[in-house]
Amino acid sequence: MQHNEQQNRPAVVIPVYNHAATAAQVAREVRRLGYRVFVVDDGSTDETHERLAGVSGITVLRHPKNEGKGAAILTGLLAASNVADYAATLDADGQHYPEDIRRLVDAVASGARPLVVGAREGMTAGEGAHIPWTSRFGRKFSNFWVWVSGGPRLSDSQSGMRLYPLPEALSLPVRARRFQFEVEILVRARRKGMQVIETPVRVLYPPKEGRISHFRPFVDFLRNSKTFTRLIFSRIFLPR
Repeated sequence: MQHNEQQNRPAVVIPVYNHAATAAQVAREVRRLGYRVFVVDDGSTDETHERLAGVSGITVLRHPKNEGKGAAILTGLLAASNVADYAATLDADGQHYPEDIRRLVDAVASGARPLVVGAREGMTAGEGAHIPWTSRFGRKFSNFWVWVSGGPRLSDSQSGMRLYPLPEALSLPVRARRFQFEVEILVRARRKGMQVIETPVRVLYPPKEGRISHFRPFVDFLRNSKTFTRLIFSRIFLPR
């Protein structure tokens, strides 16, 4: 794919929820790189939608109410499937470097159709002073249970920077519609025989006071546990 990037340039999907401070700049940077950009405003209640309206050359899709990150990603993938056979995703909080989309593209071997996960560098203790402990713990927790659920063995199963093959990713029977979508789709992809690979990407975590996060440790831990319980149950008791 690295030899045909101009012909097979992916579309880019950015799920957004109350990221007024960062979303427009992230979308602007991605568009500047020449990608077709789909921003999905998942029912934001701040000034996100108004600020996105000031960015030229992007497509903004809007959910009337908040449906969850997974639902926003699916809306974006569906729209992107009309113009591209791959879609890259990245978060709206500014933690990803848009230039690293090229790393995801270059990881795809000629003729292959994998789901590519951008493994964030510098996430271990001591490497990033501003990286919250919840992100480090959550990644280890998720990596283990993705594998136990029948998914791939990965180093960063929670990364939001990915490259999805279309329409294959849309055909996977993923039930989760919030943050858990991103781990469940890895398990579903592996069960369907889709190759899932990783490639390193950079990450920027600002100090806590400048960081936007909708992660709620207790609620999301319960939701993660429920999702993994469902996946493990189906792996053991339900026929393929």
